[in-house]
Amino acid sequence: MSRLTVSLRLMASTALCAVALSGPAMAQQAERGGGGPDRLALTIYNQNIALVEDVRSLNIAAGRVRQEFPGVSASIRPETVTLSGNGLSVVEQNFDYDLLTPRKLMEGAVGREIGVVRTNPGNGAQTSERAQVLAANEGVVLQIGNRVEVLRDDGAPTRVVFDGVPPNLRPRPTLSVTLDAAGTPRRDVTLNYLTSGLQWKADYVARFDEKAGKLDMNGWVTITNNSGSTFDNAVTRVVAGTVNVSGGNNRYNGGRGNGMNTGANAAEGDAHVYLLPERVTVANNQTKQVGLLDAIGVSASKRYVYQSSGFSTSEEAIAADVGIVFKSDPALPAGVMRVYVKGSEGEPRFIGEDQIDHSPAGSDLVISTGKAFDVTVQPRVVASERVSTRGANRYRTRYQMEYRVRNATGEAKTVEVRQRTYGRDTELSNESLTGEMADAYTAVWKVAVPANGETVLTATVTTGG
Repeated sequence: MSRLTVSLRLMASTALCAVALSGPAMAQQAERGGGGPDRLALTIYNQNIALVEDVRSLNIAAGRVRQEFPGVSASIRPETVTLSGNGLSVVEQNFDYDLLTPRKLMEGAVGREIGVVRTNPGNGAQTSERAQVLAANEGVVLQIGNRVEVLRDDGAPTRVVFDGVPPNLRPRPTLSVTLDAAGTPRRDVTLNYLTSGLQWKADYVARFDEKAGKLDMNGWVTITNNSGSTFDNAVTRVVAGTVNVSGGNNRYNGGRGNGMNTGANAAEGDAHVYLLPERVTVANNQTKQVGLLDAIGVSASKRYVYQSSGFSTSEEAIAADVGIVFKSDPALPAGVMRVYVKGSEGEPRFIGEDQIDHSPAGSDLVISTGKAFDVTVQPRVVASERVSTRGANRYRTRYQMEYRVRNATGEAKTVEVRQRTYGRDTELSNESLTGEMADAYTAVWKVAVPANGETVLTATVTTGG
């Protein structure tokens, strides 16, 4: 008779004891799905969900069989599981997530008999008794013959021998599927499912050379795994953008997954998919950083930038941001960018960090590294009115704006005034300086300001909203 011994420490008022399994091994009621996936792919979204593609090469005999797949994510959403394979149709599936632990083993023995083996620490003599487990709540209560006792933590070496493992307990999360199978036994079987507990974010390090007007940048993807399972050697993609999930329970409702062999980075609908350059192993309760991109010699410049997210009047002057401006190429997922320059002796010096949004390729990015309190902008709404759009049943708003730009330094400066608009074919008119639409939602003027002086920019902006 084989015997497996493991250590067990129960709750308060219980004994520190060893647990053994004895008796005949449990009958195999299902075909095992191997130790885990033969091939694995992950697509991780921004909303604490991931799509898992788990491929296993299995022998499945023809007929009706229950196939087990151990090693699936502990945070699997069973209702999202799909299974495919030649000649297979699914009859029923179950997800068994009650994991085998010493505590669960004892709780499963309530109402049943176990063996209790005690060892005399003085002479090593062992005594064995059969006991019925009456309760396993805050401690283990046993009935041994005509007496009832508590399995105490008194330091005496004690082993508890169980006759078997309850069928509902598994050494790791297991999906079991009842199948109707036809054809040859050997086949590849693919599981696709959604899991919670996986998320990612992007971080960037930029090294800016102001004299050369260049920027070198490294991008990193940080993956955090709190799913309860480890994912080994997985082809990994991360998705920048939002997929539709239903309200309170955050169930996944849409978004298209990526097969094991799909191509490299590509836009899908309103999201952008990034294929990480190498396979990734991320353990449970682990945070891992993986290189995403390297960009060398990107054209960049230092500018004083004032950015307004709406049309408003400020009673006080607002300090301009000191910004590093460059174009995103390729597309960049949202994240934090940290900027360094070389100090007077060539040492790296941190000058600031800024959050960037998801940025399509070719977007103008402004990374704010701090405030220039001696360079300020004071916006004022001179007038505003709603105007109708000819030939369309909608209205836009016309804003007459004034921006008073001051420079209290001893050198002339150029300040970039960036006004966020409401799109819908924004028009600029009556400008004291010619501006341009950097994109559908951003009007930009470059304002030259003399040393210790000021320049007043005026413009009319007609925009939707």
